[in-house]
Amino acid sequence: MERLFVKRALLPNGWAKSVRVNIDNEGRIDSVESGVELDPADTDLGERILLPAQCNLHSHAFQRVMAGMTEYRTAGRDSFWTWRDLMYRFVGRITPQQIEAIAALVYMEMLECGYAAVGEFHYIHHRPSGQPYDRITETTERIFEAANDTGIGLTHLPVLYSYGGAGEQALKPGQIRFANDLDQYTGLVDEARSLARRYLHRDARVGIAPHSLRATSPQQLQSITRSFRYGPIHIHIAEQPAEVHEVEEWLGERPVAWLLHHLEVDDSWCLVHATHMTETETRECARSGATAGLCPITESNLGDGIFDGAAFLEAGGRFGIGSDSNVRISLSEELRTLEYSQRLRDKARNVLLIGEGSVGASLYRGALQGSAQALGRESGAIQAGLFADLVALDGKDVTFDGLHGDSLLDAWIFAADDRVVTDVWSAGRHCVTGGRHVERQRIVARYRQETRALLESL
Repeated sequence: MERLFVKRALLPNGWAKSVRVNIDNEGRIDSVESGVELDPADTDLGERILLPAQCNLHSHAFQRVMAGMTEYRTAGRDSFWTWRDLMYRFVGRITPQQIEAIAALVYMEMLECGYAAVGEFHYIHHRPSGQPYDRITETTERIFEAANDTGIGLTHLPVLYSYGGAGEQALKPGQIRFANDLDQYTGLVDEARSLARRYLHRDARVGIAPHSLRATSPQQLQSITRSFRYGPIHIHIAEQPAEVHEVEEWLGERPVAWLLHHLEVDDSWCLVHATHMTETETRECARSGATAGLCPITESNLGDGIFDGAAFLEAGGRFGIGSDSNVRISLSEELRTLEYSQRLRDKARNVLLIGEGSVGASLYRGALQGSAQALGRESGAIQAGLFADLVALDGKDVTFDGLHGDSLLDAWIFAADDRVVTDVWSAGRHCVTGGRHVERQRIVARYRQETRALLESL
């Protein structure tokens, strides 16, 4: 059993002093004591600030290799759809070995900024020709290897992608590596679950991810959501106005309304990019118990639009955060961008909280609850029985001078950045120490070796 001692920690009932966290051999918190004295058997975290670590609920790991390559304006008006063209060029070339190396780099970077777990929304399944690999789980296994290599907690979300657009359109050339029919997909998920039990850490999960209404069909959605009730269900929904319009023309309802009215949406669901919702959809989504999966940095980068966070919170909604395209991986900036988007829209300050108090604490606590729920992960608090997903901040950093309680969260999110992260534990695995992943040098070297040919081919 590992014993951590820290002078300041955020516990479920608030901030506490002189805290000991006991972690058992299964990576769970065995007990938490406050107001205690340092014992020689303790690992003394000194002046560090101990928090429950966040989950990153939405990642497309391979897109990290594109970061910085789509900021050149072409003729006409750039949009999500022109960005997608470059993404498809990468999809046509990337190999399983490269997928693994990129994912390892991404997961390392997530851990270094304070995430303890990730939901991998994984949709490259086949060869560039569209033909299956000898093992249908070939690329899934590469994600598993990256998770094991870095120690991050993984909720794997194989994607069902059958159509090229709303109305069951034919797949486009750039989409053929994603494609599965319902039988293939069921086999993929079953095999992924079997492999996860054998090869991943015990805290790993496998859920399902129908990509979107435009890439699936009502019949498929009704079938798989009846069959797969044991794990998280994630879906892209209402990210782009054009998508909303096309689905409404096809099904007679906007995507969020159709989903809520035709499927049993509950707290096992994560609605990713629920950006363009009406007031009624916002209230109904909140009442469903589903998590709104928000990726503010990517949504800003792609010009997706602004989620109506204030109305969603007022209706009792839960939200979590993800890094999506991984154009920039930063936990504090993700939360800061979410709040700043609301301020710019509403021309107001300190928007995303109910009543009075710290907006940083509201953001952090809200994302803890929603992201853990979305990943089906028993975490989100420093509490006995939960996984020891923990992050320590450098309490000696000048940003924290003279601050106490929730002001520490305000300072991290709005005044500092992720360089103040010193340590991260994922289900008790001490993955980051001194601000760096324990295998950083090796992971970066492999990334560079594997991606050199890919980048030179474009």
